[in-house]
Amino acid sequence: MDNRRPGGSSSAGSRPGGGRPGGGRPGGAGGRGRFMRKRVCRFCKNEGVKIDYKDAKALRPYLTERGRIMPSRITGTCAKHQRAISTAIKRARNIAIIPYTTISMG
Repeated sequence: MDNRRPGGSSSAGSRPGGGRPGGGRPGGAGGRGRFMRKRVCRFCKNEGVKIDYKDAKALRPYLTERGRIMPSRITGTCAKHQRAISTAIKRARNIAIIPYTTISMG
């Protein structure tokens, strides 16, 4: 019996790499020549830097241009400080220091 899908196309599992672009490895391009240095949490490194919801200028690097909170894998913050950053951003949004979004509907 033929295990092909109806329509004549073969399944993605028969390709080398499991059908994923980049050779099936989670680094893209087969993982050749890619080395990303682990980012260090700037709040753990510098104890003097504090997370404050009233300081909108300090919270801007943790927001995208559309106003979404950036994940810790991109910013490099540890889980403890990422939670504090997201809480501070949500508090600043609540009292209108930081906008919820930059897109206007009008």
